[in-house]
Amino acid sequence: MVVNSRETILDILTEVFEKDGYSNITINKYLKLKKDLDPREENFIREIVYGIIENNIYLEFIISKASKIKINKIHPTIKTILKIGIYQLVFMDRMPHRAAVNETVNLVKKHGHRGTIGFVNGILRNISRDKEKYITIHDKNPVDSISIRYSHPKWLVRKWIEEYGEKFTEELCKANNETPRLNLRVNTLKTSKYDLKQSLLNKGYNVEDGRYADDILIVDNPIRLTNITEYREGLFTIQDESSALVGQIINPLPGSTVIDMCSAPGGKSTHLAQIMKNKGKILSLDIHQHKIKLIKDNAKRLGIDIIESYVEDAEKFNKEFVNMADYVLVDAPCTGFGLIRRKPEIKINRKEEDIKELASIQWTILNNAKEYVKLGGILFYSTCTITKEENTDLIRRFIDINPNFKLVSIKNVINNFEDYNSLDKGCVQLFPHIHHTDGFFYAKLIKER
Repeated sequence: MVVNSRETILDILTEVFEKDGYSNITINKYLKLKKDLDPREENFIREIVYGIIENNIYLEFIISKASKIKINKIHPTIKTILKIGIYQLVFMDRMPHRAAVNETVNLVKKHGHRGTIGFVNGILRNISRDKEKYITIHDKNPVDSISIRYSHPKWLVRKWIEEYGEKFTEELCKANNETPRLNLRVNTLKTSKYDLKQSLLNKGYNVEDGRYADDILIVDNPIRLTNITEYREGLFTIQDESSALVGQIINPLPGSTVIDMCSAPGGKSTHLAQIMKNKGKILSLDIHQHKIKLIKDNAKRLGIDIIESYVEDAEKFNKEFVNMADYVLVDAPCTGFGLIRRKPEIKINRKEEDIKELASIQWTILNNAKEYVKLGGILFYSTCTITKEENTDLIRRFIDINPNFKLVSIKNVINNFEDYNSLDKGCVQLFPHIHHTDGFFYAKLIKER
């Protein structure tokens, strides 16, 4: 069982590190190939894969201390196998060191040669004998220290320290490496929050209400939650509380017309339809043809029939949409730094120049969207990131150029909301270490003239 698991772990990590694969999609793809998978084995695979991606910089730091060969000279497959072994030695106290070393060496035997076998065996045994020597970080420079300890790129740590301070940044990076709790959104078109909660409790799940969003339940032991009858019948969908707040803040009236500019896989569109009591019209747009099916499938499962899905490039102006909508949602493509705890590969794949590039795309989409809003209608902007260039800076600039759009205060519609700082009226920024949600930004604007 364990040997096969480590082989699967290597396959998943190779795709993530070398082919820019998404961790959750790649894990699910490989797990589906393993029939009758024991839940313990599945958990073992998930723990090590996510743990290595989350701690990638730190693991490479340990390898650099333990190896006489420079890390950039080590073959990628051997380097990944080393990380699998070191992660077990450093982070998995219940794993016997002898087993971790031996099974990792067995993996090298399949993918390396005599030299690499001895190389990996020597490094792992040295770390096993004197772990403290190799895991200790002596660097007192806060950027380097935080970067290594929490495996965030130096440029990002430096940026956050400049914007938020050292203590804030360290707490944020630490929270980004913690396992998030699973959130689900109750489909109130088919059931009530109380009834679904009782049903899940009766099945042995540990369930509690969300803190900020009305329709959210939090499940602590979500073992195969999407296999149960309640999911198949569309009584709930998986959605983080921060994402569900988009619909709650917009709060569209039944019978309204809504345009969701970047909608796949449809979580926010279906929530808007739910709030509208499945009355009105929602145009759910996405640039990718294959993602349109996700929107349609989600809507069908949830019993929603007011969503019309189309392939549409939000960066291209569509004159047919001018003055069409009561509400326009721009849940913009972004750097995704608010999702690191769910998608740790963001720390590996994102580059500093992506911020400027994505801010430009966001600006184009927002300026197209403003023309689609009726007079007196709502333009709503959201991202799942925490960079000011993509959030408050962009909204301030938009308002300066478009004085006919005014921010609407939204803090009073978020339950139990604790503000971090005095952002612009009508803007809210959530942070993982403060609000225990994904990092998310919201701005609600009304078109006045």
